[in-house]
Amino acid sequence: METSEILAWTLVAECPIPQDVQPLLAQGEQPVAAYRTFRDTAIFTNMRLIVRDAQGMMGKKIEIYSLPYSRIDMWSSENAGTLDWNSELEMWTRVGHIKVKLGKGIDVRRLDNLIANLVLHSR
Repeated sequence: METSEILAWTLVAECPIPQDVQPLLAQGEQPVAAYRTFRDTAIFTNMRLIVRDAQGMMGKKIEIYSLPYSRIDMWSSENAGTLDWNSELEMWTRVGHIKVKLGKGIDVRRLDNLIANLVLHSR
């Protein structure tokens, strides 16, 4: 399966953790932070990253991606520059490469620290 096209998201802004995420959580799993994407939400829990992806014109079909932190082999973060206004977070797993673009108001270093703590403590 080619993941490079599938697993590319843009986080627009940090948001409150949605209440309807509770049924998705495993026993002992707690949400830590949430970010709006263009149509949905990415939720960082203490165990994994969950991305809800609405599809179609009306957005009634929803696909849920789940990435356990224990499966992340390496990650990188890049802050915005003078001519490049986008920050990025990239993660590598056995099944592919995940690229997350970050909106202007998102603190890339805070997100990098969050990923570091969650990935390193999941081992």
